[in-house]
Amino acid sequence: MKVETWIFAICAIFYAVVSPAYWVITGDWTGTTALIMTMFLALMVTLYLGYHAKHMEPRPEDRLDAEIADGAGELGFFPPYSWWPLWCAMCLATMVLGVIFGWWLFIIGVGLGAIALSGWIFEYYRGDHAH
Repeated sequence: MKVETWIFAICAIFYAVVSPAYWVITGDWTGTTALIMTMFLALMVTLYLGYHAKHMEPRPEDRLDAEIADGAGELGFFPPYSWWPLWCAMCLATMVLGVIFGWWLFIIGVGLGAIALSGWIFEYYRGDHAH
């Protein structure tokens, strides 16, 4: 994770240099504040990755003496297709429209959204992809 740490550190340094330059050129508080907050966000990720890079054993891509075969094996669980995010998004859209058109529509969206969210959370406990 040392490479990722350096990438975010370079981004943080870039934003630290660009923020005052942006303020001098434009005088805009909003953009300057956004650039400063972006610098802090990159710095936060840099510190997190740097801490974990020091406290964990190096990955194969972090070692200079590693072979390609060292990175072989299972990489993790990648879920197959799912329809539940679509239903959750539709329920969220119903709730947003419910705020505009009437609270009764919002309540219907919350009820259907609870079902859709439960389906999304528990989709790997039943059916074809049960574990």
